[in-house]
Amino acid sequence: MDYIFEINDKTGRKIRVTKKQWKHLMRKHPYMEKYTEEIKKTLQYPDKIVSDSDKGYYYKNYKYLTPPNRFILVIVKYLNGDGFMITAYLEGNIK
Repeated sequence: MDYIFEINDKTGRKIRVTKKQWKHLMRKHPYMEKYTEEIKKTLQYPDKIVSDSDKGYYYKNYKYLTPPNRFILVIVKYLNGDGFMITAYLEGNIK
């Protein structure tokens, strides 16, 4: 299996996090390693999903995060009805 995890998002769509994308995430945003469970929760129970034709931006506020970056943003690419995480990082606002 080439996945770190696979989870169904709030809409029931299967979202996969591949080993390749996880490595990419750890290179760009190594601090996110400790937020694996929050990434899963953000996909399952987002406060808001902003979508365009082939991407979804999943936001969830975590009050225990240090301001100003109290949101976790997970960006997903949609392909053939499923989704693949592109990246995730801390964010200050929903855009």
